Amino acid sequence: MEQPLAFIDPKAKLGKNVVVKPFSYIYDDVEIGDGTIIEPNVTIMPGARIGKNCHIFPGSVISAVPQDLKFAGEHTTTEIGDNTVIRECVTIHRGTVDKMKTVVGSNCLLMGYVHIAHDCIVGNNCIFANYAALSGHCIVGNHVIIEGKTGAQQFMVIGDHSFIGGGTFIRKNVPPFVKAAEEPIQYVGVNSVGLSRRGFSEEKIREIQEIYRLIFLQKGVLMKDALEMVRQQIPQSEERDLILNFIENSPNGIIKRP
Repeated sequence: MEQPLAFIDPKAKLGKNVVVKPFSYIYDDVEIGDGTIIEPNVTIMPGARIGKNCHIFPGSVISAVPQDLKFAGEHTTTEIGDNTVIRECVTIHRGTVDKMKTVVGSNCLLMGYVHIAHDCIVGNNCIFANYAALSGHCIVGNHVIIEGKTGAQQFMVIGDHSFIGGGTFIRKNVPPFVKAAEEPIQYVGVNSVGLSRRGFSEEKIREIQEIYRLIFLQKGVLMKDALEMVRQQIPQSEERDLILNFIENSPNGIIKRP
């Protein structure tokens, strides 16, 4: 359903049952999937690729030119998965030559005033609370919750199933399955409540807690030695290997020990 007071460029591609409400502006080189609702006063700029059954609220700007002085006008995109809700005044910028795209996955909720900068990759089933912001080139895994007024500096990586407390500034990578908060940001525990809600068994949660006890809660033990202890003391599993690989592939470091 296209309202006469909305502007939709003839070159834009809209799927079936897309609703565009008054005073929204959709540029050319835009693709919107079936069943998506665009509320009033939304701006969707060139390069947007929006999935099915999304809901975008007033004031949001999708696929604007990145705030990067190195951007030279290259053709890049902003890709948003299915069933994602984008609340009021969210801004998502398209990519640069680095990744050529910015991505937000499926089944995500971006609350009011969230900012996703150029070349960020956000996984599926993520929740960003009000005023959370990612600087350019960040990577966020699946099932990540970032509470309000939280910011990440450029090139940060946030692992699957992690939880970031409100008002935190993310200066180091956040491994999977953990809770992180405080200033400066540090490990404050395993995200056991979130893991339980997503079907992880008590045994698996205890395994993850023991891994992080060895990594974060031993005094006077170097990180490389703690990781070796994990290999020796914890049987091989998908979760163990995910944690080890994440930490070993974080050359700029991970969050602090308590």
